[in-house]
Amino acid sequence: MLQERARELGSLGGRGEDISPPAVLQASRKAGTRGKAAATKQAQRGSSNVFSMFEQAQIQEFKEAFSCIDQNRDGIICKSDLRETYSQLGKVSIPEEELDAMLQEGKGPINFTVFLTLFGEKLNGTDPEEAILSAFRMFDPSGKGVVNKDEFKQLLLTQADKFSPAEVEQMFALTPMDLAGDIDYKSLCYIITHGDEKEE
Repeated sequence: MLQERARELGSLGGRGEDISPPAVLQASRKAGTRGKAAATKQAQRGSSNVFSMFEQAQIQEFKEAFSCIDQNRDGIICKSDLRETYSQLGKVSIPEEELDAMLQEGKGPINFTVFLTLFGEKLNGTDPEEAILSAFRMFDPSGKGVVNKDEFKQLLLTQADKFSPAEVEQMFALTPMDLAGDIDYKSLCYIITHGDEKEE
């Protein structure tokens, strides 16, 4: 559960980039539109080696994410798929322009190969553990390796993909704390990226 929520909080991306599925699709709001033939050729050229970028287990996870977003199960992510996905996440008033920008990121129909290519471009060279540590360091200006528990709780409850109070408590039950009650984010990062024996 903790690892799944961490992946949902894609805004912990390495270079400050959001790598969650909706954000990958909307990453470049300035993307231009092209004819479908040109977009298809571009997608084929850009994706010819995309499957070699990931391990089989990762590809399967991306396939599951794609299937969750592809609500009508036609093999293509469209605007209604995105709207329904957001609705299921409790976000019902997404502006049309934002949905259009997400779809334009694919520069044509977004099938699984294009979807995987978008992730490949965003994740290329990003070490997940280092990416998460970099995000935590922004909240640790003194460099002590800890963040204030109350401030972190407030962020989880109010920002990005908000946690429920129950999810926050579940996470804190697994979260290493120092003697002052602050979060040891290096240990938490290890749990997020490698798992915790208690979860298994």
